[in-house]
Amino acid sequence: MPAYGLFSADQFIVTGDAGSEDSILPQAQWFFRGQTLALPKAGLPLPGFERSLSVWDDLASWVLRTSPEAGPVYPPLVWLGAPDKIRGAKLDFAALSLVSPQGRLPLTLTERLPLNQSWFDASSAAFFHGRPIKMRGNHRSDAFVAHSFWPEDFSLPARSEPCTMLARPAAFRDWVRALPQGGACSPFSVASIWRRRAGTGLQPGQPVIGFMLNGAQGDDDEAHGGHFALMTGRVGPGGEIDEWLVYNFYTLDSVSEKGIIAAPVPLDVYLADLNSGQAWYRPSCMLLAGLRDVRLAQHLDAALGRVFNQFYRHQFAYQHARANCAGTSISVLRTLGWNIPRRGAESWLKAFFGLPLVAFREKSLTRGKAVFDYLTEDRTRLYPAAAFEEIAADLLRLAQRQEGRPEGRAPSAFEQRLADDLDELLLVRIPQLPSSRAWGDWPVQSSHEYTARVPADLAQRKIIPVPPRPFPAALRDPLAPKEPPLRSDYALLAWGLIFLALILFILRRLLA
Repeated sequence: MPAYGLFSADQFIVTGDAGSEDSILPQAQWFFRGQTLALPKAGLPLPGFERSLSVWDDLASWVLRTSPEAGPVYPPLVWLGAPDKIRGAKLDFAALSLVSPQGRLPLTLTERLPLNQSWFDASSAAFFHGRPIKMRGNHRSDAFVAHSFWPEDFSLPARSEPCTMLARPAAFRDWVRALPQGGACSPFSVASIWRRRAGTGLQPGQPVIGFMLNGAQGDDDEAHGGHFALMTGRVGPGGEIDEWLVYNFYTLDSVSEKGIIAAPVPLDVYLADLNSGQAWYRPSCMLLAGLRDVRLAQHLDAALGRVFNQFYRHQFAYQHARANCAGTSISVLRTLGWNIPRRGAESWLKAFFGLPLVAFREKSLTRGKAVFDYLTEDRTRLYPAAAFEEIAADLLRLAQRQEGRPEGRAPSAFEQRLADDLDELLLVRIPQLPSSRAWGDWPVQSSHEYTARVPADLAQRKIIPVPPRPFPAALRDPLAPKEPPLRSDYALLAWGLIFLALILFILRRLLA
């Protein structure tokens, strides 16, 4: 039966006019006007929010009063991109028509966004020719207008080949980087790194929590850090993964060149939408935790739905250092009670002296402050690859019940439930889909790696300018608390005091 993550699709309605639906927040209506959404039917439990609390105080309060056994809470919305889908389709060699169980249809592609730097080409048609495809799009009287192409052979086998993996972040880093260009041109693959004794592998209908790591883009020097997202769903009847729900945190304050709007989104849309799909831009890796009970996956859904409500309300803003895709996801997991190890800051000393140096060199105080915030953020929250490695290593430790976890801590209640529920851990590689775009690579996880990969001359760096998306003042809640100052605000104050003290010292010496 079709699904959106853990939930049956027949419990949702599909609409192409979010602005006419009273069941979603006014702020979400504004972001998704004219977009195709799936919305839970009336009467189903939905995530709430507290108007006067910060997002993390709100979530922490909810965690204290809500048991993981409380039952399902539906996502506030699911962004579909297009209302129609076809399974089992096959393309002709030139991708001008498709053959589906309903017969042959002429095929056209959805409109390419003006800022999108690449597009479906002959290499794309050759890749999809002859293989079964799930497509999303719009049925027209004379053709099918395709929005996404998902290879249906990208699915979980009945039993995955075992792969020995040490429960150390460096082991997972080596795995991510093991293939040329991070596996961009490699086949789809699945490996089992742990299975409960006497286990038979993941079964159809089994609940899954997943962790998505997208690699670096090959033609955007602002995207070498990759991307990160959390997922929930159930294994499909034939091992399908395309209807899992990916919780994609992405900036709302600018208009993405890919057309991305932050939202819970089906995995096939997240990866394979012609404009916004991550697999058209870079290779991806997934860590999958098959569970024996659905309770923690439902609990995670409910928490993420609550955070998305606050995100649409602008209770907090996406920030590349403090609240990016990895940082927001990690904060959700830690607030739920999973004490994922921290890597700490890269260098407070480099950050402190880097702030004025960068500000003077680039004639931008904003850039100087940004460097400070990057270098002082916990790297597990800053870099998607670091988040992926620490989560994977800690999850494998939980599965193996290994001794010597960080700080000698005993497992929390959430961690104990997670360890009890784990059935199998899988690592999945998803290649980049061929197109006119340059091939991607594995994601960096330090300023040193980033600097080594991009041109030293700022003028030679490939950066795609995008227009802002100002949030309407009328949609801001007057009860919403202000976000705390950035660390760079305090550093700037410290430098101001230093310069003031220096000026006073010089004046005193001159007047003495």
